[in-house]
Amino acid sequence: MLRPVTESDKELVRVWRNHPEVRAVSLTRGEISPEQHDAYWESLRDNETRKVFMYEKGGVPAGVVTFFDIDPDAKSAMWGFYLDNDGLTERGELLPAFIDIQRRAVRFAFGELGLDELNGEVIDANAAVRRMNKRNGFEEIAADERDIDGETVTVHTIRRRRQPND
Repeated sequence: MLRPVTESDKELVRVWRNHPEVRAVSLTRGEISPEQHDAYWESLRDNETRKVFMYEKGGVPAGVVTFFDIDPDAKSAMWGFYLDNDGLTERGELLPAFIDIQRRAVRFAFGELGLDELNGEVIDANAAVRRMNKRNGFEEIAADERDIDGETVTVHTIRRRRQPND
């Protein structure tokens, strides 16, 4: 299930985003301070171009899905997600959640958000997500080199268009 984040989710979101495994595959890898997170959280208020949702598995908060650069005219958005790696691993649910969060996010984007196109970015080294993207109908449409914390990294732009069965 996806639901809008609430104030009570704020610290969970920061802790999960700061997990070393999440930062290692993110486009920004630095640890997010409480002050930086406060500014980010405040920027979400009344922001129609960015929506953040809590993913719940079995009624327990387990991940975050962000839709951003939402363009209602083009019916498109960028998106990303991350999980509560430690909690899900402890419960033996990391892999199922990894698969489920993407499927739910895609359904949500094409359903509740009314999008026709969902775009994202994934680093080349994140092979598991790249494979999952392909299985879920995303195509890699471009690749470029970026400097991430002093390292040259290949970043793939992905796209999935609404399908008749969406």
